[in-house]
Amino acid sequence: MAFLHLQTEAGCALAIGAFPHFHYDARGGSGLATLGRSEGSGWQAVRFDPSLLRIPALSWRNTRILGLPLPPGLSIAIEPEQLEGQWHPNSGEVQLEFQSRFCFSLAGCYQAPDLIVRTRLHSESAQGQRHHAQGERIRSDGEALLVGIATVPPTGDSWLDRFLGLPDEALALLRCRLIRTRTEDGQAESLGRVPLRGVNTETRMP
Repeated sequence: MAFLHLQTEAGCALAIGAFPHFHYDARGGSGLATLGRSEGSGWQAVRFDPSLLRIPALSWRNTRILGLPLPPGLSIAIEPEQLEGQWHPNSGEVQLEFQSRFCFSLAGCYQAPDLIVRTRLHSESAQGQRHHAQGERIRSDGEALLVGIATVPPTGDSWLDRFLGLPDEALALLRCRLIRTRTEDGQAESLGRVPLRGVNTETRMP
């Protein structure tokens, strides 16, 4: 059996609706996936165990918006529920279905209903009505940029829904490192020589 290790890195971002991007240093997160058999086309199934996925919460320590840290006490926890799909080791292309709860809290005195986000994170181009982003395929050192666009439904909290303008579109950029191993904690294997592609993200205003 082969495994795929995920390490989240600096250079991540999150945008909800017309809000400016949250620029996010996600270093310290990790996950472990099992790899299926390679198909004739070269694709392999990838399935991360949600219970082993760790993605750091957004807070004043690691997140900036318009160049300023998030207000102290504001935290957005990320609770992954699904991360699975396929990858192509030779080309470095990745396609992963992602579902997660984003949990907003303010200094322990306000706990908003969870935002439920479902999207496809992939290494190619993502195009929505408001947002656009260009991902990066896995390089020889395992680094990649996965991008995805999702429609976020209302939470049911009238104040939060008005504040965020829900329902609306969200953009996620996950800078990460994906390392294939033969054991759960083994030595990394070479992923081939995939050239780095440029990053281009933009937000369209309606």
